[in-house]
Amino acid sequence: MEQQVFGRAATNDRQLMRAMARGFMGRCPHCGEGRLFGRFLKVADRCDACGEEYHHHRADDLPAYLVIFIVGHIVVGAFMGVERMVELSTWQHLAIWTPLTLISTIALLQPVKGAVVGLQWALRMHGFSGRPDALETHPEL
Repeated sequence: MEQQVFGRAATNDRQLMRAMARGFMGRCPHCGEGRLFGRFLKVADRCDACGEEYHHHRADDLPAYLVIFIVGHIVVGAFMGVERMVELSTWQHLAIWTPLTLISTIALLQPVKGAVVGLQWALRMHGFSGRPDALETHPEL
């Protein structure tokens, strides 16, 4: 049974939320067993459990943009809430919000990138369909 997801045919064998959750956890979006990352932000060439190839993924800057969006909303919301409740000096704010922002950003980068790779896998984007992308076969486009 096929369904339309974002204008593309998607079969039930690649469930979007499951693939993204597996990627978020750093696991292969296909089998959920193998590691998705070889190093901190370097996606492995293939799954060590099922052999699914990842080398053609194109996460590019989307994970960084999403992390900025998420962390920005959390930190700014928390900052505004704290500012309404207590009055802190500029140095106290810097001591609280700078490390919180840096730690949150570093903690979320890999999981968000994994979720983006899982999204690409589930939607058969950028080589995950088994066929070359249109731009690779028709460079004039």
